[in-house]
Amino acid sequence: MTQLDKLDLTQLRALDSLIATGSVTRTAEALGVTQPAVSNMLARLRDAFDDPLFIRQSRGLVCTPRARALQKPLRTVLEGLGVLYAPPDFDPAKAALTLSLAATDYAAATMVTPFMKRLQDTAPGIRLALHGLDTASLSNRLEDGSLDMALVTPEESPASLHSQWLFRETWLCVTRPGHPVLTETDSLDAFCATSHVVVSPDGGGFEAQTDRQLHLLGRKRHVAVSVPGFLMVPELLKTTDLLAVLPARLVADRSDLAVFAPPLDLPGFDKYLVWASRTDLDPTQTALRAMLIDTVSGAQT
Repeated sequence: MTQLDKLDLTQLRALDSLIATGSVTRTAEALGVTQPAVSNMLARLRDAFDDPLFIRQSRGLVCTPRARALQKPLRTVLEGLGVLYAPPDFDPAKAALTLSLAATDYAAATMVTPFMKRLQDTAPGIRLALHGLDTASLSNRLEDGSLDMALVTPEESPASLHSQWLFRETWLCVTRPGHPVLTETDSLDAFCATSHVVVSPDGGGFEAQTDRQLHLLGRKRHVAVSVPGFLMVPELLKTTDLLAVLPARLVADRSDLAVFAPPLDLPGFDKYLVWASRTDLDPTQTALRAMLIDTVSGAQT
């Protein structure tokens, strides 16, 4: 062990302050410690450097030649440590990295699309890798770094992840313009008599939340088509007499489709942004999460 191994960062900061101020009192105030504590540090510094370092005179502590020679290299060391401990600044215009994000096709269309536009405008060096949402492996992939964040519902989010609520989504009925059901949009009978298309992410399912709510009312609708994702449904509706119940953000602004409120109460669902502890304090990831959250908030219908 060398003499310098006996010193810690606080003692080096004390030495820097003593050289600059020549005052134990002012050094104690700067470090938030007592004057005896600074005196004890000075004793250890003198031992480590094998030099008095300071001579007490009427105007305060005066540096010895050894202390004066230490001033510049000590300042370099402390500034370097400051850079080491300070989080790096995130400059979107200069950032160059790949952000990996998992989302359903609905979340990709309604949230990731405007976020990607914002990245292209403000952070053109950031590439976005969009992944499908596999809830079974989500937590592991966020922890091992193959994903940075994900857009999920509460049911899809493991409790171990960090999360931020984004918004609550509602439902709208959607069909082609001129569909006969449009003459009775408030009729549950007409709603149930119409052929429906449902989204079954796992494939092949013919029941969704709407069906569960209908069951509570003792009613049933006819589901004619099951598809694995939301994005193909609007195109399917334009060329058929099918009806769909879709998230409002996905279809509220569609001028090529007829949109109306469901004739029964359908609970909405919450969307969250989730990430792992691995990136929770990372300045770049924190900035990108804030950018995504702000983008989603600004795009609310």
